Amino acid sequence: MYTGKTEQPCCLCDDPDAPVRVDLPPRAIPEMKYGGAIAWRDVVGEVSIHFCESDWAVVRDLVLETGMSPLPRCNVARASFDLREDFEAMLDRTRDEPDQSPVESRMRERSDRVRAEYGGDSLHTERDLVEATVVNWVLDGDAGT
Repeated sequence: MYTGKTEQPCCLCDDPDAPVRVDLPPRAIPEMKYGGAIAWRDVVGEVSIHFCESDWAVVRDLVLETGMSPLPRCNVARASFDLREDFEAMLDRTRDEPDQSPVESRMRERSDRVRAEYGGDSLHTERDLVEATVVNWVLDGDAGT
């Protein structure tokens, strides 16, 4: 049985046709709708959220033109992420939390590069810029204006 990441519907409207994916660090989970109930420190790797085409247009404008984060409206139940295996009860010992600093460092470096190179001769898309902006907001603890 596969228990890893799967394609998810739009995190805003639940439309199953959600072609735009944005990858975020695990610490984005508490900023999402209903995210408080999830132990985000147990997430391994990034968190992916998906948007349908019409909602993507709104998200793009919200982030790039208004400077606001879409995360408070994104339902975490529609996000895709991997939780570490829970063998603590079975083995009667506590495992260390996953070290998310490598994931966060990698995402920060990519986001900073995208934001610095966007608009020149780079191959970065507007989707890359939106993702980079939201990633930086999450890692800086600033959910946009």
